[in-house]
Amino acid sequence: MSQQQEVAEAPNADTSSLWNNFDFLRLLFGRFVTNAGDSLYTIAGTWLVYDLTGSSFYTGLASALLLLPPALQFVSGPLVDRWPLIRTLVWTQLIQAALILSIPVAAYFDHLSVGLILVTIPLLSFLNQFVYPAQNAALPQIVAKSQLTRANSAFSFANQGTNMVFDALGGLLIAVIGAVSLFVLDSITFVVAVLSFVGVRISERSDTGDQAAEIDVAGYLSDLGDGVQWLRGTVFTEMMFTTAVTNFGTGIMLAVLPGFAAVRGGSILYGALLGAIGAGGLIGALIASRLTHIRYGFIRIIGLGVGFFLWVGAVYSPWPALTVALFAITGIPIGVTNVMGQTLIQTVTPEDLLGRVTSVDASVSTLTVPIGSFFGGIMGSLVGVVTTMAVAALSFAFVSCYFAIRSRLRSLPAMDDIDQGDFGIRGGPSVSPLSEDPD
Repeated sequence: MSQQQEVAEAPNADTSSLWNNFDFLRLLFGRFVTNAGDSLYTIAGTWLVYDLTGSSFYTGLASALLLLPPALQFVSGPLVDRWPLIRTLVWTQLIQAALILSIPVAAYFDHLSVGLILVTIPLLSFLNQFVYPAQNAALPQIVAKSQLTRANSAFSFANQGTNMVFDALGGLLIAVIGAVSLFVLDSITFVVAVLSFVGVRISERSDTGDQAAEIDVAGYLSDLGDGVQWLRGTVFTEMMFTTAVTNFGTGIMLAVLPGFAAVRGGSILYGALLGAIGAGGLIGALIASRLTHIRYGFIRIIGLGVGFFLWVGAVYSPWPALTVALFAITGIPIGVTNVMGQTLIQTVTPEDLLGRVTSVDASVSTLTVPIGSFFGGIMGSLVGVVTTMAVAALSFAFVSCYFAIRSRLRSLPAMDDIDQGDFGIRGGPSVSPLSEDPD
């Protein structure tokens, strides 16, 4: 019997044995290294675009192209379900390593251009839409069911913690070795991830192989439509709208952040600001479980209202250290509401629709990030990066006010007191939502 079979068949296994599971440790280490690589090419790519052009328009375009593939993540699910998981992980890492090396090679031969970076960045981001679902699909096959929550927590911490550390480290490395050299270092991280993933042993599903199963496109679109239909009329439609607004503001901010950092302190400040935003989100995710007795609507109103003033204070602060600290605090309410929002959907949505509903929610919410980045790049070129950064904060103020004036949003319950009726849903797992009741 293989190791992963022994683990999977031991539902009562001691949770401490999770750290003795070498397949899990290999997959977790690969996740850590992959996330590190993603952070490094993200910060190096956007900074290099700004360094080559000095234009917020081009950094906004680069951010938009980088952030567009995640908005299409629902497309990768059916493919990942049909491909061999470990082979998918290995090949995506190898392709990313090769793509990243194209930038320093072009620079060595004096052929580096903004166009090459703008093509390479979205391709790298697109490949990641297969990596993370494949990792998540492999996880239940190598750990016991009783260990799955703890294993997912470790993956989530690796994801957010790595982003926080390497966003900050990336800015420092750019200042020390340069953005082009950072791409060489980044390619090594993906090779290391390959060596980690290739040792993971799972029993591949019987319907995968060299010949992928035929995808029923009509059936897939029909299933997706069921998820959209279920969401109609529920409070989740308004929640998706408000999340899309905050993500639009985030996209604007990301577009002008390199230029803002260049004005205030350079690449080190750029990395520090990205790290601060990640740190705030991580802290918010960690403390969310301690706030389950507080009404969700109240948290959105107060958290984003205070966040608006902190954001504006960070933009106009005369001290870079205070700017970094305020941005970190601004990220905390987002981390809290992200965790709570996912919990609400997982609790209220019928189990047979959960995958489709969450994919629609994620895609609709994240689509506004690249749109905001493109808009932010244009606005930064016209009115300046500092003003644009301040305008982006209005997204927080808008959502806070919207929750305050909409009674069914304002009255949303605490996580400890969730009821389907609060979300415009009739009782029962297979019943359609009620129509919207406007204020």
